[in-house]
Amino acid sequence: MTNARQLAFIALRDVHKGAYADVALDRVLQKVNLADCDRRLVTELVYGSVRRQRTLDTLIDQIAKKKSDQQPQDLRTILHLGFYQLRYQQRIPASAAVNTTVQLAKENGFSGLTGFVNGLLRQYLRRAGGAEEDNTPSSPSSPSSPSSPSSPSSLHTDPLQLPENPVERLGILHSFPDWMIQVWLEQLGLADTEKLCEWMNQSPTIDLRINSLCTSIEEVEAALQSAGILVRRIPHLPQALRLIGSAGSIQKIPGFREGWWTVQDSSAQLVSHLLDPQPGEVVIDVCAAPGGKTTHIAELMGDKGKIWACDRTPSRLRKLQENSQRLNLQSIQIYTGDSRHFTQFQNTADRVLLDAPCSGLGTMHRHADARWRQTPESVRGLSVLQKELITHTSTFVKPGGVLVYATCTLHPAENEEVISAFLAESPDWQIESPRGFEFPDSAHNTPQGWFKVWPHRQDMDGFFMVRLRKTNNSE
Repeated sequence: MTNARQLAFIALRDVHKGAYADVALDRVLQKVNLADCDRRLVTELVYGSVRRQRTLDTLIDQIAKKKSDQQPQDLRTILHLGFYQLRYQQRIPASAAVNTTVQLAKENGFSGLTGFVNGLLRQYLRRAGGAEEDNTPSSPSSPSSPSSPSSPSSLHTDPLQLPENPVERLGILHSFPDWMIQVWLEQLGLADTEKLCEWMNQSPTIDLRINSLCTSIEEVEAALQSAGILVRRIPHLPQALRLIGSAGSIQKIPGFREGWWTVQDSSAQLVSHLLDPQPGEVVIDVCAAPGGKTTHIAELMGDKGKIWACDRTPSRLRKLQENSQRLNLQSIQIYTGDSRHFTQFQNTADRVLLDAPCSGLGTMHRHADARWRQTPESVRGLSVLQKELITHTSTFVKPGGVLVYATCTLHPAENEEVISAFLAESPDWQIESPRGFEFPDSAHNTPQGWFKVWPHRQDMDGFFMVRLRKTNNSE
C-alpha cells in the first residue's frame, strides 16, 4: 500500500512544479504494473489532494505552528496526503493513514520530522474527538467513496474551523478560490452554490455516445451487459449511455475498436443536437479538436455532406483524425490554423459550431487542478478571445444559416456577456429556439433563450449554449 502512496507523492510533486494533474498521474502509472485497487488508490489520492488543496492547507495552518506556505513543498505534499486520507477516505483506517504518511516522510528526506508529521495527524484526530480507528467503516459493506465533503461522517467534531463570511466559508470547506465562489453566489444564491461545490468534488462519471451509423443503443447495452458492465440511459439523449461504477480501461470495453461508441459527456452531446445539422449541408466546426462534437455532427448528418474541422493545434487534430477513422466517418475534412484568420469560408456554411476555448469551470470535477489554474485575469483574456472568434466566424455562415456558440464554463463573462455584446453589434443575428429536440427542462429556463446546464441540477458537466440564426437579408 505504501507503494501506491509513494507514487501519489511523486505525481503530486510534479503537479506542484506545474504539471497538469492528469499528465502527472499518467506518467507515474505508466511506469509500474499495479493491481486495479492500487491504481484506483493512487488516482483517488492524487486527484483528491489536488481538489482539496485549500482545505488541506487550512488544516495545516490551523494545527501546525508554521503555515502551509512556510512548510517545505515536499513535506506539505506529504501532509496533504495524510490529512486527505483522514478526512475524506472512510475505508482507510486512521492508524494506516498516519503510519503510511510517517513512512512517506522517512523515505523522502524528512526522517528528522517524522515526529512532527505523526504529532500533527494525531492532533487532528484528537480534535475530531475520536479514537485512531474512528474512520474505519463499521461493516465491510461501507461505501468506498469519500465521506460527505461538508461534514466528514468519520468525525464527531470537525477540527476544521470555518469563518462566518459565506464566500470564505464555502471556499475553505469545499476547496475553491473565493473569486469562483463569488461568481456562483451571484448567479445561484447560497444553497445552490453549496450543492454545486459538492457536485464538483465528486469523482466524474463516464458517458458514451453510441454511433448510430453502425449499431444501436440496444445492441451496445446488450454487449456491455454480457461483459458485466452496468450502464443506464440518459433522458433526452437518444445516443447516450452512462457507465455505472468502474469499467476498467476504456479501450477494453466492448465495441471500442469497432467504432460502436465514443466517450462524450451528456452536456457536450446536447450541443450538436442544438446545432441540428442536416444531411448534405456544409458545416464548419471552428474549434474542433479533439473532435467529440465534430464526429457527433457527422453521425447526425448520416455522414452525408461536408464538415470542415478547424483547429490550430496539430497534435489535438491528430486525435480527431484517429476518432473519425475509428468511427468510420468520411465526411470530415481537417483544416489546421486559427479560425480568426480564415477568409476562405466567408458565406459558405449552412451551420457553424463555435465550441469556444474557455476556462472549463463547468468541468472541474474532471480537471482537478483547473480551479487553481484559472484566475479572474485569465477569464477576462478568454472573454476577449471568444468575442474575436464569434465576430469573425459568424461571417462563415450563409444568410439564413445557423451558428451555435457553446462553452463548458459557467462564468457570465465567457457566456451571456459574449453573446449580448455580439448581438448588440450584429443586428442581422437573433437567438433561435431549438426545433424538434427536447432539452432538459431546467436547462433552458432562461428568458433570453440561451441554455445553461448546471451540474448539480442536471447531473452532467456545466455548459452554456445558444443557437443563433442569421437573417436572410444579411449581406
